[in-house]
Amino acid sequence: MLSGIAVGAASAAMAATGLSRGTASASPGTSAHTGSGFLVGAGKADMTGAIAGQGMMGYADFSQIASGLLQRCWARAYIIVDVRTGSRVVFVNADIAIIFASHRVGVMAALRAKYGSLYTEENININATHNHNSCGGTSWDYAHHLSALGFQRNSYDAEVAGIVAAIEAAHATVAPGTLHVGHGELYNASVNRSAEAFDLNAGDDKRVFPEKVDPQVTTLVLRQGGNEIGIVTWFATHGTSLTDANYLIAADNKGYASYVAEASSPGTVWSFPQTNAGDMTPNLWTRPLRPGGPTDSHRHNCQIIGDRQYRAGRASIGSTRELSGPVRYAYRYINMADVAIDGTYTPNGRRARTSPAMMGAAAAATSTEDNTKSQLGFLKEGMLNPVAQALGANTIPTPPQWIKDVQAPKLIAFPVGIMPPRPWINQVVPIQIICIGDLVLCGAPAEFTIVAGLRVRRTVSNALGVSLENVLLQGYANAYAGYVTTPEEYVSQQYEGGETLFGRYTLCAYMQEFDRLARSLVSGRHLDLGPRPPNTNNNLINLLPPIPPDTSIVGHRYGDVVNAPATRYAPSSTAVVQFCGAHPNNRIRTGSSYFVVERYTGGRWETAYDDNDWCTELKWERPNGSQTASLITITWRVPAQVLAGRYRIRYFGDQRSASGALTAFTGTSPALMVAS
Repeated sequence: MLSGIAVGAASAAMAATGLSRGTASASPGTSAHTGSGFLVGAGKADMTGAIAGQGMMGYADFSQIASGLLQRCWARAYIIVDVRTGSRVVFVNADIAIIFASHRVGVMAALRAKYGSLYTEENININATHNHNSCGGTSWDYAHHLSALGFQRNSYDAEVAGIVAAIEAAHATVAPGTLHVGHGELYNASVNRSAEAFDLNAGDDKRVFPEKVDPQVTTLVLRQGGNEIGIVTWFATHGTSLTDANYLIAADNKGYASYVAEASSPGTVWSFPQTNAGDMTPNLWTRPLRPGGPTDSHRHNCQIIGDRQYRAGRASIGSTRELSGPVRYAYRYINMADVAIDGTYTPNGRRARTSPAMMGAAAAATSTEDNTKSQLGFLKEGMLNPVAQALGANTIPTPPQWIKDVQAPKLIAFPVGIMPPRPWINQVVPIQIICIGDLVLCGAPAEFTIVAGLRVRRTVSNALGVSLENVLLQGYANAYAGYVTTPEEYVSQQYEGGETLFGRYTLCAYMQEFDRLARSLVSGRHLDLGPRPPNTNNNLINLLPPIPPDTSIVGHRYGDVVNAPATRYAPSSTAVVQFCGAHPNNRIRTGSSYFVVERYTGGRWETAYDDNDWCTELKWERPNGSQTASLITITWRVPAQVLAGRYRIRYFGDQRSASGALTAFTGTSPALMVAS
């Protein structure tokens, strides 16, 4: 498995068009022009971090400790350059729960070192698929690495390196091409998990979504010489098909959609980013603490919902039209803890404001449609939490009355915006607008409900004079600051309202600032970047104990087969083999495999499947109460359409001695026959 996969023709076209690597992009306010000349590029890279023994990201659950790998997490990058002006944008979709400010800082530092000023904060959008089974502990914000017992450097480094490698792969393929956009609808891959809150919205909002879901599917196709090198399909549904009962690192339904899509279109980088998915769940049966639908199998549901997104994306390609027009962008930081809001943007026409971030009691109740148990139990237990105690936060500050007024009717449970020794979340966050012809992305660092997203889209659509259909709310982008509901939805204090951190009028603040940003694009006036986020890459803690040196299972050597598979399997059966292994975190195999399934053909063994394939998984555990030995279980669910023949499973490990030295080893199963 390669750490970076470049797709499309590597070309000298940049030099031919005068757009060498060091060329600065044009200002965001470049005026419109006729002609549709673009350079385009696409690439992907593995960004999988630690797969065992560390907390996972998404459900904020202390007990959800990774114990293996179901499917790898990937970063997919797309570069679009306006030939006439030189203005370029980068769009990155990452198979992780959240893009934090920490990710962005690390990525930008690496890009500056290699490309100078070509890629900047302003022209790059990095967003997450919001799958809830990726690696935890990658944020510098205390609130977001709490459940992972601190900042986990190994996973952070892997994720940043993967994003950078994807951008580098896309950069290497930039060449003349065309862009095409199409739309469709999908109704059986999401349901509104907060219908009670949705119903409080105004009638004209609710009429846009008669089924209480946002069905819009938008697909952007990048072509070079008629070949599809990159495809992006936006659709709003949460990455929670695999519930909190899953302990394997995985990319959930959108990762599965990409897996199927890229298998169907070899050589194409195909991603499935979110839009305004705040109240959209893929668990079609909205049963409290019993998530499911359309089946009782969470893993099967992940496949079904992913496949439906892929099919909807494929169908929308049939209605594409070619894009033309300028590439423009605008970017600005907002201190969401202190925004004065004009009455133009509030439902009642009165001025309002935001406050420092406050998490509500509703957040502790969790999203019952997506979880099997309450995830935020630590909010109910005061400060009896090791991370909090390590920071000296043994009491909860009492918010002053003005904050309570701004946050009303929220019952404040956890005042993250005023916690010592510094705010526990990032409150200075970026917003961004990217225009590719008349396709507009509103990059926002939060989870917007569908009506909240609609109101931002309307605001930007009106300011830019662009069709509402072509304006997308690109959530989960560039940083993270909780949820955004409408003021009407906020009143009901469902889970999403409890996680709307800056008060009832959080959405109105975003509407005001997006309107200002959009109008700066129209006028050609480049706004300053606004207040810069504080540096929080300090005083980080990690309370996980170090991994002890490895020992082998008694009676075995590293790589030994402890339990062998059967000698013969039929299609659709399951093969299992167990090895005497070592801790997977000794070496984070980003860009290489922990195991492969090989088929004997042409006189040699060749890889048929690896640890990215949906039909395989790896589980790590400590056998028989040992604290130092590792039992590795590899499962291969033999596909129904498998080629008959002779197979074997090979496992790759790294044993760490007491001195810290690593010794690589390989385990190989006995051969097994697959035949009907």
